[in-house]
Amino acid sequence: MTVKIVVLFNLKDGVDVAEYEAWARATDLPTVNGLKSIDNFEVFRTTGIMGTEDAAPYRYIEIIDVGDMETFGAEVGTETMQKVAGEFQALADNPLFITTEHI
Repeated sequence: MTVKIVVLFNLKDGVDVAEYEAWARATDLPTVNGLKSIDNFEVFRTTGIMGTEDAAPYRYIEIIDVGDMETFGAEVGTETMQKVAGEFQALADNPLFITTEHI
């Protein structure tokens, strides 16, 4: 059964939006989507709260579809993924990782 991980985050103060988005396209998306355990990985920029003029509390949302959590656990421990995770942590301000299951 696929587990969806939803990641909500803003960028750290001083991080350039264009720099983050270029890194996400060139590094994060292809690396994570290349993992055997991943069915799909997408990153979204929020545009607001529906029906209001308000900004969303988080600027970015990641949706990670994990087909095999055991394999995913092993894969995130690799040198490549540790490098990508470190780069992400340098850009994202206290990301919130939420695991989900179908009801």
